[in-house]
Amino acid sequence: MALIDAAKAKLPTIWGEFEIHALEDNDTQKEHVALTMGDLTGEEPVLVRIHSECLTGDALFSMRCDCGPQLEAALKKISEAGRGVLLYLRQEGRGIGLVNKIRAYALQDQGMDTVEANETLGFDADARDFTLAGRTLKALNIKNIKLMTNNPRKVESIEASGINVVERVPMKYGKNPHNEKYLSTKHGKLGHLF
Repeated sequence: MALIDAAKAKLPTIWGEFEIHALEDNDTQKEHVALTMGDLTGEEPVLVRIHSECLTGDALFSMRCDCGPQLEAALKKISEAGRGVLLYLRQEGRGIGLVNKIRAYALQDQGMDTVEANETLGFDADARDFTLAGRTLKALNIKNIKLMTNNPRKVESIEASGINVVERVPMKYGKNPHNEKYLSTKHGKLGHLF
């Protein structure tokens, strides 16, 4: 469980200036990112978003998911609060990787939902691991958070790591005609709270 804060620098964005932390996870050999803003010390709950990488939604503006709009909303909320953390975890396609995610897209084009597609490819419906998020928050000495998520698994995982989730902040952004089935599946099969 070796997590290394390998490098950090200022990162000006359209929402304000963050500090970017490059995190190396020696267990998985993956690199992750933490964006922090403001004073994170003290007992006052810190606004936190745990965001899994989504190249298609975050960088290519895909309307198949709600990832890009959620990422933007989280950065805006942190900026408005003046303090917070965005953890950007390299867990593309709910942990199955980019190539398999595109394979899952092709199966969805044939009528499967996102869970059926992942399972048809031999993966769990959601193979992500949020224990790194808990370790990162502990490394930042954060004890109490307001977690921006619709996913109850994130809340459970963070609380299991010893971080107190004092509030779940809903993330209802990015709904469109192209992702209605996707969002319905997240709610019905994965238990996401909308």
